[in-house]
Amino acid sequence: MKQGTLIYDLATDRYDIRFDLGCYYGGLHCGECFDVLIDGEWKPTRIEMADDWYLVGIRTDDLQELRVRI
Repeated sequence: MKQGTLIYDLATDRYDIRFDLGCYYGGLHCGECFDVLIDGEWKPTRIEMADDWYLVGIRTDDLQELRVRI
């Protein structure tokens, strides 16, 4: 599994994962599954879109800069 940081890409209007400077996942699509680090614990989730992007089962107002592994 690779670890990175969740970032929002304005050009594509979707979230992406930055693994390193200049190294990205390539854009996340609805239904894609990964783990997110919450309070020191990895939790499985998937990204979805309604009025805005959200993570299923994860309560947060801001997805930007969350640690993820895929």
